[in-house]
Amino acid sequence: MPELNVATAPKNGTFQMRVNSEIKERVERIYAECGMTLTDAINTFLQQSINVGGLPFLVTQHSSQALRQQAITMLMQELKKGEDSAKSEDDWISEEDLAAELGVEL
Repeated sequence: MPELNVATAPKNGTFQMRVNSEIKERVERIYAECGMTLTDAINTFLQQSINVGGLPFLVTQHSSQALRQQAITMLMQELKKGEDSAKSEDDWISEEDLAAELGVEL
């Protein structure tokens, strides 16, 4: 799938939503303090959603548990990539050699 960049992609679609005018004014002031318009902020949200492949923030009552699970999942994926990249026994490093290279004791 080609990488998308909200800033450089052609603007050939529209999005319209209804929001409380007081909320709109409040967030416009917040984003203006950051040098952004509401449209800039929404585009940033959209780009970050693309970058992370989901919501760019956690929406849960148990965010620490969700963060932990997400970190474990990402770690396991990276470990699997490393394991899959080994073509022969020579590609592996022993636990002792790794500890010595990192300067830690087992």
